[in-house]
Amino acid sequence: MVTPLIAAAQALGFAQSCRDEHGELLRVLARGVGAGAIGETGTGCGVGLAWLAAGAAPGARLVSIERDPARAAAAAELFATDPRVEVRLGDWRELHAHGPFDLLVLDGGGQGKGADPPLDPAAWLRPGGLIVMDDFTPCTTWPPTYEGRVDEARRYWLTHPDLLATQVNVAPDAATLLATYLPGLRAPR
Repeated sequence: MVTPLIAAAQALGFAQSCRDEHGELLRVLARGVGAGAIGETGTGCGVGLAWLAAGAAPGARLVSIERDPARAAAAAELFATDPRVEVRLGDWRELHAHGPFDLLVLDGGGQGKGADPPLDPAAWLRPGGLIVMDDFTPCTTWPPTYEGRVDEARRYWLTHPDLLATQVNVAPDAATLLATYLPGLRAPR
């Protein structure tokens, strides 16, 4: 299913599709959800969603949201025969109404990388739920830096008091952050 979506992305001139290395990780993580709920911000043309669907159980529910009408329509058409998958047109914040999630892939908003602040995990995830964010570069310093400045988005996720988070290098030039929501993780004892 991934190959036709890559072709659709190329036809639409969309060059930001999920890398295969990250896709393989998404497939494995989706398998761990069982019949739970999987959400994705930023469908793009559906490449990452295809990786998630490839690993998701038959009883899983996958909801992805894309703000670009052409990309959302292309992805929705390609997933039309999979009853587990719903592609929605809208702003990433609208995905919240379909949670809470067991697995939440932040690829089109919610990470805190741009002008928008990062989302609140307590409002989006079930306890034990996992957030996945790609498009980071590997970092070996603390505090984490990017282009000579402190990477505030990465620091937010790695130090959040209700998250157990780590960086996983999926390629020499690409890292993914994984963060499990454990409410009260660092509560005073």
